Parts: sequence; C-alpha cells; structure tokens
Amino acid sequence: KYSEYAVHCRVKRVKDVVKLKLRTQKHLFTFKTDPPTADRLLMNMKCDVIEL
Repeated sequence: KYSEYAVHCRVKRVKDVVKLKLRTQKHLFTFKTDPPTADRLLMNMKCDVIEL
C-alpha cells in the first residue's frame, strides 16, 4: 500500500530481522519483518529498492 506513494524503499538486513524503510514525501515508515516475508514484500514493491 505505502509503496505506491514511496519515493524509495531502503532494506536493512540485521541477523534474523529485515527492516523496510519506505520514504514518502512527508513521512518515513519502518516495517520490521522476518527474511522470507520481506522477500515476498519486496517482489511487490512499486518503488526503487535500495539495499543497505
């Protein structure tokens, strides 16, 4: 939902947690998920994905 409005999505992988940081014009949304769920979500992203 937020990826439609996001300028870009930054992905930070830390051990067993993946943080997805979606930047819109006004806000920064952060989602913490497990790696399999994050990979499934990243396949459906409509914004630029930046791996950190």
